[in-house]
Amino acid sequence: MTRDHGGAAARAFSVDVGRLRHQSGAIMEVARKGHLSELQMPYAWVPREAEVSVDATLEAAGDEIVVKAAVTAPYEGECRRCLGPVAGEVRARLREIFSPKGDGAGGRFELVYPLRGENVDLAPLARDAVLLELPQAPLCRPDCAGLCPSCGAELNEGPCGCPTAATDSRWAALEQLRHNA
Repeated sequence: MTRDHGGAAARAFSVDVGRLRHQSGAIMEVARKGHLSELQMPYAWVPREAEVSVDATLEAAGDEIVVKAAVTAPYEGECRRCLGPVAGEVRARLREIFSPKGDGAGGRFELVYPLRGENVDLAPLARDAVLLELPQAPLCRPDCAGLCPSCGAELNEGPCGCPTAATDSRWAALEQLRHNA
């Protein structure tokens, strides 16, 4: 997966924090929108033309910037049961730290984003939030019946007419438990 750290995405999500960094406890609210490339998981993705939105509150904390943000983006995908189209919106709320100490782990359990100079780049934060929130196995609807394993017919449209498959004898003991419950 390539990262879009430069170019239009970096400019769209860049925040000048020069004044903020020199006043511990100072707060700034920002809203940014832009395109981020390659936001996809195996069965769900953000369309190329779609914009990712970040509404954030930035707070100076010593030499670090604490960012509380809401990230939203539309997504499309493929239903895991019937292979039909799926659409929705990713919504993530997060709290992250930007530090001049660099990339990587800031402590035992937290990720620290880099703070270089007087700018905070919210693009990596937005990318991570969207990728973590994209559904791993999207459904077109909660009660999707899927496809018939024998003929491939879409069962959401009604029964396919295939004979009911015989139960595998290896599952007979479990079937007994279900009936006795």
